[in-house]
Amino acid sequence: MVTSPSVPRLVIAAPSSGSGKTTVATGLMAALARRGLSVSPHKVGPDYIDPGYHALATGRAGRNLDAYLCGSELVGPLFLHGARGCDIAVVEGVMGLYDGAAGEGELASTAHVAKLLRAPVVLVVDASSQSRSVAALVHGFASWDPEVRVGGVILNKVASERHEVLLREALDSVGVPVLGVLRRAPQVAMPSRHLGLVPVAERRAEAVEAVASMAAQVSDGCDVEGLVALARSAGALSCAAWGAAEALCVSPPPPLPLPAPGRFAPRPPDRPERPRPQSPDGLSGAGPAPKVAVAGGSAFSFSYAEHTELLTAAGAEVVPFDPLRDEQLPGGTRGLVIGGGFPEVYAAELSANEPLRKAVAGLALSGAPVAAECAGLLYLCRELDGQPMCGVLDAAARMTGRLTLGYRDAVAVSDSVLAGAGERMRGHEFHRTVVEPGSGTGPAAPAWGVRAPERRVEGFVQRNVHASYLHTHWAAAPGVARRFVERCRTS
Repeated sequence: MVTSPSVPRLVIAAPSSGSGKTTVATGLMAALARRGLSVSPHKVGPDYIDPGYHALATGRAGRNLDAYLCGSELVGPLFLHGARGCDIAVVEGVMGLYDGAAGEGELASTAHVAKLLRAPVVLVVDASSQSRSVAALVHGFASWDPEVRVGGVILNKVASERHEVLLREALDSVGVPVLGVLRRAPQVAMPSRHLGLVPVAERRAEAVEAVASMAAQVSDGCDVEGLVALARSAGALSCAAWGAAEALCVSPPPPLPLPAPGRFAPRPPDRPERPRPQSPDGLSGAGPAPKVAVAGGSAFSFSYAEHTELLTAAGAEVVPFDPLRDEQLPGGTRGLVIGGGFPEVYAAELSANEPLRKAVAGLALSGAPVAAECAGLLYLCRELDGQPMCGVLDAAARMTGRLTLGYRDAVAVSDSVLAGAGERMRGHEFHRTVVEPGSGTGPAAPAWGVRAPERRVEGFVQRNVHASYLHTHWAAAPGVARRFVERCRTS
């Protein structure tokens, strides 16, 4: 059994969303960093926006720990990968402490991740409308699962000194120490819109100010030394740190049986590609590193740090570009990755950049591999809310009032640059748009057969283009990066 050195760590959780987790977690990260500590920031679940604020607070990439997308066995290794060389780690939870993937029990909940990390939990409680009842609430959360160690509580939105006294007296009998009291105050300016907080990439100056305010709140109202001492009580983990190069050398799992026609696929999928021989180091392909352009900037700010690391380890030269500013793709681009974000907010600006739209369409037409998730899917459509987009796909996208949200269990219907037909992936959907294919039959095939919550096909595979609403975490299937880079070399 591999045992890794203990990294001091805390999980910041709450009874429910809106209790103040992000303020406390981000503020604590920034407060610790200002004391000269190297802080490793993490977020439970598939959230892309909070890690941006975490990165601003610590100067390190914010990383996600998602037991549904990546599997329970990768939570510890991915945590250790992100925490390499750090003095302490702070993990922000998701929703309420015990809220997990729908219908899956504790899976992917903050409590589940805390247990996998053997990390103490600090419970952030909105105390604005209670006094003695806070004891019953904290006792319930602390005793619900004996394997979850609630090591302290931070009381948020406390009205006055008298209110604080009542809360502390009530909690004396629970045995969970109060490690912080935050007074009621004007909320830190963190504007939100239809999918949550506005990302850091869109408002950096305001975000810097917000993080500074959160750091001041935590420094003034919390026992930072007590929180550090609690973090140091976490034990060693019985696993090794994840690494992109090592992950790529692991043999891929066999594909699942193909879905029966009529259930997931309107027609039988293409024949799977024959495997290519591998080089002695376990990675496929040879020759110079193909250049892979990765979209970024304000419109496409959603990505997992491990994706770039895997592409690089697979032999690609990763080059970022901003579709709002750059009129051409990076010179020599052999492949294109367009992740998530808010293209609906920037539809007019993206449309106005006609030279880049034509460059993207030309690259796709040439047969170069293109991988697009959610926002990337919208950008590849013919139009978005009436604004011309790249026109790679014969489809129109538009905003709606309906939120589509949740984890998805999917199987690849069609052979593509990301997966062979029959391969299983887990993903996450989070959008308020719909994509309506054109009336013509077109050359596109479905990308995924989604198994839950309802059976349906999703996404598009067209030549070497793979476009889908599903956000996936490639650390769970490193072969995705290897396959994509191989196609970049040979297409």
